[in-house]
Amino acid sequence: MTGKVAVPATAKRKRRKNIEQGISNVEAKVPNMVNTNDYLLRVAGLKTYFPVKKGLLQRTIGYVKAVDGISFGIQAGQTLGLVGESGCGKTTVARSIVRLVPATEGSVVFDQTDVLSADRVKLRELRRQISLIFQDPFGSLNPRMTVGNIIGESLKVQKKAAGSELIERVTALLSKVGLSPDHINRYPHEFSGGQRQRISVARALALEPKLVICDEPVSALDVSIQSQILNLLKDLQDEFGLTFLFIAHDLAVVEFFCDIVAVMYMGKIVERAAKEELYRNPLHPYTRALMSSIPQVERDPSPSRRGRRTTLGGEVPSALNPPAGCAFHPRCPLAEGVCLKQMPVLEEKGDYEGHFVACWKCQKKLIIDNG
Repeated sequence: MTGKVAVPATAKRKRRKNIEQGISNVEAKVPNMVNTNDYLLRVAGLKTYFPVKKGLLQRTIGYVKAVDGISFGIQAGQTLGLVGESGCGKTTVARSIVRLVPATEGSVVFDQTDVLSADRVKLRELRRQISLIFQDPFGSLNPRMTVGNIIGESLKVQKKAAGSELIERVTALLSKVGLSPDHINRYPHEFSGGQRQRISVARALALEPKLVICDEPVSALDVSIQSQILNLLKDLQDEFGLTFLFIAHDLAVVEFFCDIVAVMYMGKIVERAAKEELYRNPLHPYTRALMSSIPQVERDPSPSRRGRRTTLGGEVPSALNPPAGCAFHPRCPLAEGVCLKQMPVLEEKGDYEGHFVACWKCQKKLIIDNG
């Protein structure tokens, strides 16, 4: 996007209040949050709206609600997976957290520091501790820069290394991600897709961050290469104690890599639970439909995936003009009167403590129709 998104004046006033209330908001919404100091990243009531302008004077006629009031927390060393269909707002969440796009409302607290209210100097310090791995290994690397310059750029900008020390750190990073130090003077077009993503991982680790945001880091790669990158990330997490926010639409990948899973639909989190609980007992109809779409090869799959595939009807509503009540009701097989009128609240349901669902009609241990 180009240009700065206009933030309503009322949202600015609300943000000041949210900075003070952010911790208490997350305590109420994030499962098992006893001591908020244990959470490296805490997001509370995050909203990111993009204005829609029309006419000669470019007046704002509405807002696309890309992210519409989500809350979650990630403990140090933990991996939270954010899943959902394309266009549900996952990438916008990541970009809002690091302020690549301005948030409209809410609070983002990283390591006891409010990110959304940080000034330019503080934000630069925070970005030393938060890094991103982008989806496209072809488009995220500058084709005019050598690998050494790509990986070492952040070290030079942040004045962490120079000269021979910079070269030593870049070659060490290349070795960590399974590339040869001899690659330091090559250009991105000389590498395969998997190798380019390894370069992206090395760049993300250059400043020794605490949090790494992975925006679908393996979706553009072959399956065999996907497993190599995922295993590499797991090994690096064990070695350096990294914390991950892992964005994906492939639930099989999320099951392998993540500890906690949050399912997004139309800018909202509709279900959140520990990985084992969510895959064993999905409660929201949308989550169940996603689970049933995972290809199965084992003879005895879990009950949540057994049986025929659940196909959702209808179209995804417009984020510019979302439906009243539950945003999923036009496609939901369980929708009734209350679903069309009232927005469900993300609340704890099911037998497992910490299983949060936003649905009026979900039931305990709801199993996909065997047909």
